[in-house]
Amino acid sequence: MTSLVDSIRHALGLTAAQRGRELFETSAQHDGERFRNVKPRPVEGIGKMLGITWNLLFNKPDGTAPASALPVDALSPEQLRAAPDRSLYRLGHSTMLLKLRGQFWLTDPVFAERASPFRRFGPKRFHAPPIALEDLPPLRGVILSHDHYDHLDRETVLALAAKTGMFLTPLGVGDRLIEWGIEASKIRQLDWWQQVEIDGLAFTATPAQHFSGRSLFDGNSTLWASWVIVDDALRVFFSGDTGYFDGFKAIGERLGPFDVTLLETGAYDSQWPYVHMQPDETVQAHVDLRGGWLVPVHNGTFDLARHRWQEPYERIVGLAVMRGISLATPRMGERLDLSAPHRGEKWWRQVEETVQEAVTSRRWFSCRQSRQASS
Repeated sequence: MTSLVDSIRHALGLTAAQRGRELFETSAQHDGERFRNVKPRPVEGIGKMLGITWNLLFNKPDGTAPASALPVDALSPEQLRAAPDRSLYRLGHSTMLLKLRGQFWLTDPVFAERASPFRRFGPKRFHAPPIALEDLPPLRGVILSHDHYDHLDRETVLALAAKTGMFLTPLGVGDRLIEWGIEASKIRQLDWWQQVEIDGLAFTATPAQHFSGRSLFDGNSTLWASWVIVDDALRVFFSGDTGYFDGFKAIGERLGPFDVTLLETGAYDSQWPYVHMQPDETVQAHVDLRGGWLVPVHNGTFDLARHRWQEPYERIVGLAVMRGISLATPRMGERLDLSAPHRGEKWWRQVEETVQEAVTSRRWFSCRQSRQASS
């Protein structure tokens, strides 16, 4: 009976929640029971939450997923080995591969077909990753922002364990990895503003405004964070998931300015403003951080909101032009030089053009058949 109870607690994430109470009470972000934001987000009623869930599952408008294949630049192990330092590749959503000092780092790895606890139900990928999971090079480290399914996939992490030297996580997320079988010696758990240096690189877990949990029973039992990566003069900011808050100014003042900001731009909605930013807030966060180049992430892979799938790109492009911000929009798998980023193409428009061409072609063919039949 004990083993059955332990198995149920493990499946629901309750063991990680228990560890949070035991080990992290000294954190300013922990209230003795759960982790919290600096500015508490309003408590949502069960009715509103059920309504949001219903709309996301059964009442989505047209256009939340692309109607044709996305352009993806395939990557090979040979390409990655030959790539220069300070290369960045978007592999999808918030999964990014960085090459720094001859070694590879991966953020929020999700190679699963769905961002979901279920294999056959939940948000499905728009595109395959540019490189297969088994073809990834050895990783010096994996950087995790929080434990939601679209940022932390159990099967991906277990597949990477043997080739990964270090997992950097916010408090409590590392305990999940230990439960899954990852060696504790490979895990470094950080509170906000704590820093670790690895092979000459500095990694700092910084504040974010979000929440955590992988079931109905373990909400906020682990911490969420953004990350600052420093390689000599190069400074990169990775937002993870977050709403807009004053923390961006504090991060910019303490650790900026940043050469590149990798900022959440997608899966937003007016119904959840405290945990995901609207594009105008993303731009303001970039300004607060004292950022140079802005790279919008958390988009183009999963259908997680009710806006059109390409809307985050169109809105952020327009806002960046209005405010004179340097914006980089690489395709999935396209190399971005962190030392000298390029703007990239408006590749999402190619998808829509392809769809329109196909529709026009079908109409032309249908009209031709009708004329031939009538004659």
